[in-house]
Amino acid sequence: MTEPRRRRTADQAVAEILTAAEALLTEGGVAAVQVRAVAARVGITDAAVNYHVGTREQLLLALLRHGGKQIRAGIRSCAADLAAGDCDLDVVVDALGDLYEGGYAELLYALRKAGWRDRGTGLMADLVDVLHSRRPEPRPDIDDTRLAVAALNQSLLADALLGGSSRRATGLASASGGREQRQWWVGALRCSLGIEN
Repeated sequence: MTEPRRRRTADQAVAEILTAAEALLTEGGVAAVQVRAVAARVGITDAAVNYHVGTREQLLLALLRHGGKQIRAGIRSCAADLAAGDCDLDVVVDALGDLYEGGYAELLYALRKAGWRDRGTGLMADLVDVLHSRRPEPRPDIDDTRLAVAALNQSLLADALLGGSSRRATGLASASGGREQRQWWVGALRCSLGIEN
Protein backbone atom coordinates (compact mmCIF):
# COMPACT_ATOMS: atom_id res chain seq x y z
CA MET A 1 0.00 0.00 0.00
CA THR A 2 1.45 3.37 -0.98
CA GLU A 3 1.30 6.53 1.06
CA PRO A 4 -1.45 8.90 0.01
CA ARG A 5 -0.12 11.93 -1.75
CA ARG A 6 0.24 14.89 0.58
CA ARG A 7 -0.56 18.35 -0.71
CA ARG A 8 1.92 21.11 0.06
CA THR A 9 1.92 24.79 -0.68
CA ALA A 10 4.83 26.00 -2.78
CA ASP A 11 6.41 27.56 0.32
CA GLN A 12 6.04 24.31 2.28
CA ALA A 13 7.60 22.33 -0.55
CA VAL A 14 10.57 24.68 -0.82
CA ALA A 15 11.06 24.63 2.97
CA GLU A 16 11.00 20.80 3.01
CA ILE A 17 13.36 20.65 0.03
CA LEU A 18 15.86 22.98 1.73
CA THR A 19 15.60 21.11 5.03
CA ALA A 20 16.33 17.83 3.25
CA ALA A 21 19.18 19.38 1.26
CA GLU A 22 20.69 20.82 4.43
CA ALA A 23 20.53 17.42 6.15
CA LEU A 24 22.25 15.81 3.16
CA LEU A 25 24.89 18.55 3.18
CA THR A 26 25.62 17.96 6.86
CA GLU A 27 25.71 14.17 6.45
CA GLY A 28 27.69 13.84 3.24
CA GLY A 29 28.94 17.19 2.02
CA VAL A 30 28.14 18.93 -1.24
CA ALA A 31 28.39 15.73 -3.29
CA ALA A 32 25.46 14.26 -1.33
CA VAL A 33 23.13 17.13 -2.26
CA GLN A 34 21.55 15.68 -5.39
CA VAL A 35 18.06 16.37 -6.75
CA ARG A 36 17.18 12.67 -6.60
CA ALA A 37 18.36 12.32 -2.98
CA VAL A 38 16.46 15.43 -1.92
CA ALA A 39 13.32 14.21 -3.69
CA ALA A 40 13.56 10.84 -1.95
CA ARG A 41 13.94 12.51 1.45
CA VAL A 42 10.96 14.76 0.93
CA GLY A 43 8.83 12.08 -0.73
CA ILE A 44 8.32 13.93 -4.00
CA THR A 45 9.51 13.42 -7.56
CA ASP A 46 12.71 14.78 -9.06
CA ALA A 47 10.50 16.87 -11.34
CA ALA A 48 8.84 18.45 -8.30
CA VAL A 49 12.24 19.46 -6.89
CA ASN A 50 13.15 20.94 -10.27
CA TYR A 51 9.82 22.75 -10.43
CA HIS A 52 10.25 24.34 -7.00
CA VAL A 53 13.97 25.15 -6.97
CA GLY A 54 15.35 24.36 -10.42
CA THR A 55 18.49 22.46 -11.40
CA ARG A 56 21.05 21.05 -8.98
CA GLU A 57 23.10 24.23 -9.28
CA GLN A 58 20.02 26.31 -8.46
CA LEU A 59 19.30 23.96 -5.55
CA LEU A 60 22.83 24.55 -4.21
CA LEU A 61 22.41 28.33 -4.59
CA ALA A 62 19.05 28.17 -2.80
CA LEU A 63 20.70 26.14 -0.06
CA LEU A 64 23.49 28.72 0.23
CA ARG A 65 20.93 31.54 0.51
CA HIS A 66 19.08 29.45 3.11
CA GLY A 67 22.32 29.03 5.06
CA GLY A 68 23.08 32.72 4.68
CA LYS A 69 19.72 33.58 6.24
CA GLN A 70 20.50 31.23 9.12
CA ILE A 71 23.95 32.74 9.57
CA ARG A 72 22.54 36.28 9.44
CA ALA A 73 19.79 35.43 11.96
CA GLY A 74 22.30 33.71 14.23
CA ILE A 75 24.73 36.61 14.03
CA ARG A 76 21.96 39.14 14.72
CA SER A 77 20.81 37.15 17.72
CA CYS A 78 24.35 36.67 19.04
CA ALA A 79 25.22 40.32 18.38
CA ALA A 80 22.11 41.42 20.30
CA ASP A 81 23.02 39.08 23.18
CA LEU A 82 26.61 40.33 23.07
CA ALA A 83 25.45 43.96 23.12
CA ALA A 84 23.19 43.23 26.11
CA GLY A 85 25.98 41.39 27.91
CA ASP A 86 24.00 38.13 27.79
CA CYS A 87 26.75 36.10 26.10
CA ASP A 88 30.45 36.10 25.48
CA LEU A 89 32.30 36.41 22.19
CA ASP A 90 33.19 32.71 22.28
CA VAL A 91 29.49 31.84 21.91
CA VAL A 92 29.35 33.86 18.69
CA VAL A 93 32.55 32.29 17.36
CA ASP A 94 31.36 28.75 18.20
CA ALA A 95 27.95 29.29 16.58
CA LEU A 96 29.51 30.51 13.34
CA GLY A 97 32.19 27.83 13.35
CA ASP A 98 29.62 25.08 13.95
CA LEU A 99 27.52 26.25 11.01
CA TYR A 100 30.53 26.26 8.70
CA GLU A 101 31.55 22.80 9.93
CA GLY A 102 28.00 21.62 9.23
CA GLY A 103 28.77 21.79 5.51
CA TYR A 104 28.28 25.44 4.63
CA ALA A 105 32.01 26.12 4.26
CA GLU A 106 32.26 23.28 1.75
CA LEU A 107 29.14 24.51 -0.06
CA LEU A 108 30.46 28.06 -0.28
CA TYR A 109 33.81 26.82 -1.54
CA ALA A 110 32.22 24.57 -4.18
CA LEU A 111 29.97 27.34 -5.48
CA ARG A 112 32.83 29.86 -5.58
CA LYS A 113 34.93 27.35 -7.48
CA ALA A 114 32.06 26.94 -9.97
CA GLY A 115 32.03 30.69 -10.60
CA TRP A 116 29.41 31.99 -8.16
CA ARG A 117 30.22 35.35 -6.52
CA ASP A 118 28.33 36.99 -3.70
CA ARG A 119 27.13 40.54 -3.93
CA GLY A 120 28.56 41.75 -0.63
CA THR A 121 25.56 41.18 1.61
CA GLY A 122 27.07 42.57 4.81
CA LEU A 123 26.42 39.28 6.57
CA MET A 124 28.70 40.21 9.49
CA ALA A 125 27.60 43.86 9.73
CA ASP A 126 25.70 43.45 13.02
CA LEU A 127 28.67 41.75 14.66
CA VAL A 128 31.04 44.42 13.34
CA ASP A 129 28.78 47.17 14.72
CA VAL A 130 28.54 45.63 18.19
CA LEU A 131 32.25 44.89 18.44
CA HIS A 132 33.17 48.32 17.15
CA SER A 133 30.89 49.98 19.72
CA ARG A 134 32.71 48.08 22.48
CA ARG A 135 36.14 49.30 21.47
CA PRO A 136 37.71 51.81 23.81
CA GLU A 137 37.79 55.49 22.88
CA PRO A 138 39.28 56.89 20.78
CA ARG A 139 38.07 54.22 18.38
CA PRO A 140 39.96 53.58 15.17
CA ASP A 141 38.14 53.67 11.86
CA ILE A 142 35.42 50.99 11.61
CA ASP A 143 37.34 49.35 8.75
CA ASP A 144 39.87 48.18 11.35
CA THR A 145 37.07 46.27 13.10
CA ARG A 146 35.81 44.97 9.76
CA LEU A 147 39.29 43.63 8.97
CA ALA A 148 39.47 41.82 12.32
CA VAL A 149 36.03 40.21 11.83
CA ALA A 150 36.93 39.30 8.22
CA ALA A 151 40.09 37.57 9.47
CA LEU A 152 38.04 35.64 12.02
CA ASN A 153 35.47 34.66 9.39
CA GLN A 154 38.18 33.53 6.96
CA SER A 155 39.81 31.47 9.68
CA LEU A 156 36.56 29.74 10.62
CA LEU A 157 35.81 28.98 6.96
CA ALA A 158 39.31 27.63 6.37
CA ASP A 159 39.26 25.68 9.62
CA ALA A 160 36.05 23.92 8.58
CA LEU A 161 37.76 22.85 5.36
CA LEU A 162 41.39 22.27 6.41
CA GLY A 163 41.62 22.66 10.17
CA GLY A 164 43.23 19.39 11.18
CA SER A 165 45.82 19.40 8.42
CA SER A 166 46.66 23.07 9.06
CA ARG A 167 47.30 22.37 12.70
CA ARG A 168 49.37 19.26 11.91
CA ALA A 169 51.47 21.33 9.49
CA THR A 170 52.48 23.57 12.38
CA GLY A 171 53.42 20.66 14.61
CA LEU A 172 50.44 20.79 16.94
CA ALA A 173 49.90 17.40 18.50
CA SER A 174 46.13 17.60 18.33
CA ALA A 175 44.93 17.83 14.75
CA SER A 176 41.35 17.92 15.98
CA GLY A 177 41.81 20.96 18.21
CA GLY A 178 39.20 23.11 16.49
CA ARG A 179 37.84 24.34 19.81
CA GLU A 180 41.34 25.36 20.93
CA GLN A 181 41.81 27.21 17.65
CA ARG A 182 38.49 29.01 18.12
CA GLN A 183 39.45 30.04 21.64
CA TRP A 184 42.74 31.38 20.32
CA TRP A 185 40.80 33.46 17.79
CA VAL A 186 38.50 34.79 20.52
CA GLY A 187 41.54 35.91 22.51
CA ALA A 188 43.23 37.39 19.43
CA LEU A 189 40.07 39.28 18.48
CA ARG A 190 39.64 40.66 21.99
CA CYS A 191 43.28 41.73 22.07
CA SER A 192 43.18 43.25 18.59
CA LEU A 193 40.00 45.20 19.33
CA GLY A 194 40.93 46.06 22.91
CA ILE A 195 37.70 44.65 24.32
CA GLU A 196 37.14 42.47 27.37
CA ASN A 197 34.17 40.36 26.32
